[in-house]
Amino acid sequence: MIYFSAVVIPLIISIIVFCGLLENKKVYDLFCDGAKEGIRMTIKMFPTLIGIFLAIGMLRNSGLLDFLSKILSGFLKYLNVPSEIIPLAFIKPISGSASMALATDLITKYGTETRIGMIAATIMAASETTFYVIAVYMNQIKAKKSRNVIIPALIADFVSIITAICIIK
Repeated sequence: MIYFSAVVIPLIISIIVFCGLLENKKVYDLFCDGAKEGIRMTIKMFPTLIGIFLAIGMLRNSGLLDFLSKILSGFLKYLNVPSEIIPLAFIKPISGSASMALATDLITKYGTETRIGMIAATIMAASETTFYVIAVYMNQIKAKKSRNVIIPALIADFVSIITAICIIK
């Protein structure tokens, strides 16, 4: 398996170059054009990404997640849901890297075979970084009314988190 993974990427690149040469395409020129377009796209998305990262940093450092955890912990205790997963459930739709750090902390602290660890892993696999994806895509297509996308996406995230909790229960 190790050898397979080391060969796959070069093999795919070789197939692409070979197919381009068979079609009499200027493969290197096409590669350079694609790289230029990728850089232009990155520069256009950069302000949106900076805004998202700033908002995530403010959310994490403000103590809001801890405050929400304290408020919801009584209700969740009644439903037999561990309150330790509340910050992960709130941060996952916003940031993949921040939620990965939270999930890693939960799994390191409680273990992979515990209920908290399994719920954290299932939330990570079942939900999406909704705000990040929507911000990037909506910025790219220059859409102005993102609420038509955000509301169903957040409902899907909520359902995936509830499902993760129910499945592990």
